[in-house]
Amino acid sequence: MSSTVSVSSLKVGMFIHLDLGWMSHPFPLSSFKITTQQQIDTIRGLGLKQVRWLPEKSDLVDDTVEDTEAEDAVAVAPAQPVPETPQQTVARERRETLARQREAAQLCESQYHEAGLAWREAFDLVLLQPEAARRETESLTQALLDKMLVEGEMCIRVLNAASGDRATAHAMNVAVIALLMGRTFGLGASEMSDLGVGALLHDVGKLELPERLRHHDERFGAVETQSYREHVALGVSQGRRMGLSAGALMVIAQHHEHADGSGFPLRIGGERMTAAARMVSLVNRFDNLCNPAVLSRALTPHEALSTMFAQARSKFDATMLNAFIRMMGVYPAGSVVQLTDDRYALVVSVNSSRPLKPRVLVHDPAVPRDEALHLDLESVPDVGIRRSIRAAQLPPAAMDYLAPRARVAYFFEAANVVPTSRDEEEFA
Repeated sequence: MSSTVSVSSLKVGMFIHLDLGWMSHPFPLSSFKITTQQQIDTIRGLGLKQVRWLPEKSDLVDDTVEDTEAEDAVAVAPAQPVPETPQQTVARERRETLARQREAAQLCESQYHEAGLAWREAFDLVLLQPEAARRETESLTQALLDKMLVEGEMCIRVLNAASGDRATAHAMNVAVIALLMGRTFGLGASEMSDLGVGALLHDVGKLELPERLRHHDERFGAVETQSYREHVALGVSQGRRMGLSAGALMVIAQHHEHADGSGFPLRIGGERMTAAARMVSLVNRFDNLCNPAVLSRALTPHEALSTMFAQARSKFDATMLNAFIRMMGVYPAGSVVQLTDDRYALVVSVNSSRPLKPRVLVHDPAVPRDEALHLDLESVPDVGIRRSIRAAQLPPAAMDYLAPRARVAYFFEAANVVPTSRDEEEFA
């Protein structure tokens, strides 16, 4: 039974829910147990008068709370529990696991959608209100960084339904993955801010190009190619109008440069590129391989990684490329694979500490797709991944079941911060 409590009466140990959007507060989840006074001070600074809390899930030394209004006026004595049969226990645990799985997916989808809308609003301000666009982009970057400030590993998840247009999805993919790389390399706060802002705005110069020139095409002639490449200089100019930091401007200026000096516009080598620019250059290439303007040319995430490692290794910082592969996993989220027991599966999420053992959605004709549990390959040592395949190689039944998306969109989640279905039901 949930209740409301004034923020002035919050105590350590209370399990609360914040009725705010994901980007409107710095906590990884909207429902959580208060563990420090600092969290209480942060909540009081959000401008809320009251928050909802769940007494049953709270852990208070003194369970008296002032200014609390119970939502249910009549207390009902709990019924005596009836012992479960083993079959009922298995069924209940499966339902709970499935509910948590759906909850985690829905949480990522809603967070990505909110962040994507914020990016589009900022991008639309660039030409007419450049300083406002900078402030909005810096706020979005800080919101993403706040959500990454959790202990333990971060998982990279492929989304079921990416919202927004290709430009939004590309900017979000590059920013999210680059920030996770920055976290891996231990960049400082200001460096992470520059990395995030630069990644979100790396293609800002394309606003001044005709639509047909915004994406490089192998059929371009010399004049068209030069016009396309001008988006880098145009982006730097826009960045200066916005008042971006020097670090963010360098990301925009160098996001098409390569470690071997084969990039553009200045053909500088890796030693002259900033660390943030080297990360964005790498991630930008990966996402362009997975999500090209012409979908028929798209590579699977596994193919994209293999291509970069086998054919273009010299173009990227070796240390960063190796760290990128470890972080994304040998079979990145979104890859279609065949398991060692011959079943087909879609990689759903990857934990960098277990790159060969991701979580997968397995094609099982005996289980409806919306009731399928994700299989954590770490928990089944006898099952692994045999090979990566293209979606077109799937049998029709497996294709319908796994439903791999033409475009791949990524977001992140904390491996140790997964909401339970019961929490969501209580606060619904």
